[in-house]
Amino acid sequence: MKQILWWLIAGSRGGLNRARIIMALQKRPYNANQLTQLSGLDYKTVRHHLDVLKKHHVITATGEDYGTMYFLSETMKTSFDDFLAIWKQVDIPGEAQEE
Repeated sequence: MKQILWWLIAGSRGGLNRARIIMALQKRPYNANQLTQLSGLDYKTVRHHLDVLKKHHVITATGEDYGTMYFLSETMKTSFDDFLAIWKQVDIPGEAQEE
Protein backbone atom coordinates (compact mmCIF):
# COMPACT_ATOMS: atom_id res chain seq x y z
CA MET A 1 0.00 0.00 0.00
CA LYS A 2 2.84 2.40 0.77
CA GLN A 3 4.13 2.24 -2.82
CA ILE A 4 0.65 2.79 -4.20
CA LEU A 5 0.18 5.81 -1.92
CA TRP A 6 3.50 7.30 -3.04
CA TRP A 7 2.41 7.00 -6.64
CA LEU A 8 -1.17 8.23 -6.05
CA ILE A 9 -0.18 11.22 -3.90
CA ALA A 10 3.34 12.25 -4.88
CA GLY A 11 4.00 10.63 -8.22
CA SER A 12 1.06 11.48 -10.43
CA ARG A 13 -1.11 14.39 -11.49
CA GLY A 14 -4.03 14.94 -9.18
CA GLY A 15 -2.22 13.72 -6.10
CA LEU A 16 -3.14 16.80 -4.11
CA ASN A 17 -6.84 16.32 -4.85
CA ARG A 18 -6.66 12.61 -4.03
CA ALA A 19 -4.94 13.41 -0.74
CA ARG A 20 -7.68 15.90 0.13
CA ILE A 21 -10.34 13.28 -0.61
CA ILE A 22 -8.52 10.74 1.59
CA MET A 23 -8.29 13.30 4.42
CA ALA A 24 -12.02 14.04 4.13
CA LEU A 25 -12.97 10.36 4.11
CA GLN A 26 -10.80 9.72 7.14
CA LYS A 27 -13.13 11.96 9.12
CA ARG A 28 -16.43 10.52 7.80
CA PRO A 29 -17.99 8.93 4.71
CA TYR A 30 -19.19 11.16 1.87
CA ASN A 31 -20.90 10.74 -1.48
CA ALA A 32 -19.44 12.26 -4.66
CA ASN A 33 -21.72 15.30 -4.55
CA GLN A 34 -20.75 16.07 -0.96
CA LEU A 35 -17.06 15.73 -1.84
CA THR A 36 -17.61 18.08 -4.79
CA GLN A 37 -19.09 20.72 -2.49
CA LEU A 38 -16.41 20.17 0.15
CA SER A 39 -13.49 20.32 -2.27
CA GLY A 40 -14.72 22.92 -4.74
CA LEU A 41 -13.74 20.58 -7.58
CA ASP A 42 -15.85 19.72 -10.61
CA TYR A 43 -18.12 16.68 -10.10
CA LYS A 44 -16.46 14.77 -12.97
CA THR A 45 -13.03 15.45 -11.46
CA VAL A 46 -14.14 14.11 -8.07
CA ARG A 47 -15.64 11.02 -9.73
CA HIS A 48 -12.37 10.42 -11.59
CA HIS A 49 -10.33 10.58 -8.38
CA LEU A 50 -12.82 8.34 -6.57
CA ASP A 51 -12.54 5.79 -9.38
CA VAL A 52 -8.71 5.87 -9.19
CA LEU A 53 -8.75 5.49 -5.40
CA LYS A 54 -11.28 2.66 -5.58
CA LYS A 55 -9.31 0.85 -8.31
CA HIS A 56 -6.24 0.85 -6.04
CA HIS A 57 -8.20 -0.32 -2.96
CA VAL A 58 -7.72 2.93 -1.04
CA ILE A 59 -11.48 3.42 -0.71
CA THR A 60 -14.62 1.29 -0.85
CA ALA A 61 -18.14 2.22 -1.88
CA THR A 62 -21.59 1.30 -0.65
CA GLY A 63 -24.84 2.11 -2.43
CA GLU A 64 -25.73 3.03 -5.98
CA ASP A 65 -25.78 6.03 -8.29
CA TYR A 66 -25.70 9.47 -6.68
CA GLY A 67 -26.24 8.02 -3.22
CA THR A 68 -23.07 5.91 -3.27
CA MET A 69 -21.12 6.54 -0.09
CA TYR A 70 -17.34 6.28 -0.04
CA PHE A 71 -15.26 5.04 2.88
CA LEU A 72 -11.57 4.38 3.48
CA SER A 73 -10.79 0.71 2.91
CA GLU A 74 -9.61 -1.41 5.83
CA THR A 75 -6.19 -1.60 4.18
CA MET A 76 -6.06 2.19 3.95
CA LYS A 77 -7.12 2.57 7.57
CA THR A 78 -4.20 0.42 8.66
CA SER A 79 -1.87 2.37 6.33
CA PHE A 80 -3.09 5.82 7.32
CA ASP A 81 0.13 6.64 9.19
CA ASP A 82 2.06 5.86 5.98
CA PHE A 83 -0.26 8.20 4.10
CA LEU A 84 0.38 10.99 6.64
CA ALA A 85 4.13 10.49 6.38
CA ILE A 86 3.94 10.73 2.58
CA TRP A 87 1.62 13.75 2.75
CA LYS A 88 4.09 15.56 5.02
CA GLN A 89 6.88 14.98 2.50
CA VAL A 90 4.98 16.23 -0.54
CA ASP A 91 6.20 19.70 -1.40
CA ILE A 92 3.28 21.82 -2.55
CA PRO A 93 4.18 25.47 -3.06
CA GLY A 94 1.88 27.72 -1.06
CA GLU A 95 0.15 24.81 0.66
CA ALA A 96 0.43 23.78 4.30
CA GLN A 97 -0.44 20.14 4.83
CA GLU A 98 -2.98 19.32 7.54
CA GLU A 99 -2.62 16.59 10.10
